[in-house]
Amino acid sequence: QVQLVESGGGLVQPGGSLRLSCEASGSIVRLYTMGWYRQGPGKERDLVATISSAGRTNYADSVKGRVAISWENAKKLVSLQIDRLKPEDTAVYYCNVRGTGMDYRSLEVWGQGTLVTVSP
Repeated sequence: QVQLVESGGGLVQPGGSLRLSCEASGSIVRLYTMGWYRQGPGKERDLVATISSAGRTNYADSVKGRVAISWENAKKLVSLQIDRLKPEDTAVYYCNVRGTGMDYRSLEVWGQGTLVTVSP
């Protein structure tokens, strides 16, 4: 099994910053991508940012210029720095990893989600 431990959510004022982290552990042979998605109130789950094992990043247009994703390969740890937070960034943020498990089958795992609330 693969476990994802997310941290860093909370209440932040507009204009503030937040750093989310997610560490993967368990039956993993290799991870290909790690990333973050979010689901706001009454909305579908959407991409925020992903990063590949080669360091290639992909950002949603809605967060470009305000978000930076990074991956510490040795720790299987992905972090998401969000600056200049807006009320519309309020959402549950989910970590996502894709790779190969110990059984050499493809795996995709979602974290339990961490709530980010942007409010005065």
